[in-house]
Amino acid sequence: MITLLRVTASMVVLLGIPSVLSTELLYALAKMGHGDELVLADANFPASSICACGPKEIRADGLGIPQLLEAILKLLPLDTYVHSPAAVMDLVDSDKQRCLAVPVWGSYTVLLEQAESHAPLEKVERFAFYERAKKAYAIVATGETALYGNLILKKGVIPAELLQ
Repeated sequence: MITLLRVTASMVVLLGIPSVLSTELLYALAKMGHGDELVLADANFPASSICACGPKEIRADGLGIPQLLEAILKLLPLDTYVHSPAAVMDLVDSDKQRCLAVPVWGSYTVLLEQAESHAPLEKVERFAFYERAKKAYAIVATGETALYGNLILKKGVIPAELLQ
């Protein structure tokens, strides 16, 4: 007889904490320091390969990046000491030539502006994005299916008066 076990990330049920944020993700957000980066990876991103020799892999299968981003931005301050605290993977040349639209970037911009970050999204060349992801604190592997949905967030600081 074969018994199958389904292992899922723990759901958090606390006041003020969005339930889409797993305990693993909350722990990573809390442990990150100023300047540490978090990758929100789409379903096509090689998260497991990159995490095999570097960042912590956090699974968020079935969740879209805009949904997670909205929840994360309620807790994570973005770095105000850099030009762009949020970065996306830039289109490859063939997609630029055919003027591929990336609507999800508009969703990210709206959510970032709602979180008081008015800096433009930084566009990072594909392989440079992979290299940067290798240095991230953690990679959240999501179920996002939008092309070029990958997003990097750089953690900022929380002023002392807000830590009371």
